[in-house]
Amino acid sequence: MKNSYTFVYTNLVIETMKIEDEIKSTIPIDIAKKVLLNISFTKNVLHDNFQELIKPYDLSGEQYNVLRILRGQKGKPVNMCDIQERMIAKNSNTTRLIDKLLLKQMVTRSECPANRRKIEILITQKGLDVLAELDPVIIQHEKFFANKLTIEELEQLNNLLEKYRN
Repeated sequence: MKNSYTFVYTNLVIETMKIEDEIKSTIPIDIAKKVLLNISFTKNVLHDNFQELIKPYDLSGEQYNVLRILRGQKGKPVNMCDIQERMIAKNSNTTRLIDKLLLKQMVTRSECPANRRKIEILITQKGLDVLAELDPVIIQHEKFFANKLTIEELEQLNNLLEKYRN
């Protein structure tokens, strides 16, 4: 018999299973491997769910991240290196992401007046409008995730992930 839990969200029922059941393992898995598999599997689930949310806006997760970084600049231009440093996915091709956002008219790119080799990026009103539309959707998504755990569990999970990463 599977060990599982059921969560009800609006009219959607989500069943969560142990990682062994998810990957259909037929052999015992030691705890270290189980944790790593669980983190990887959960990351993919979260990523896929997030991609579905932003798909109607023709954005990738990395493009969304760039727009959020630019909005946080509050109208001040930022260069490509600073964007790259702040990206969640550190291996993102920032130039390619900016090029795609330029084609969608969500950002502008210009030379820095003080240093012509430096390229400055600004978010456009269209980019801000898309983020404003997405904000309530993302907040609902975050609340759905957060409601599966207590505040104490969320804090503990966050602390454990930070401890592991550092």
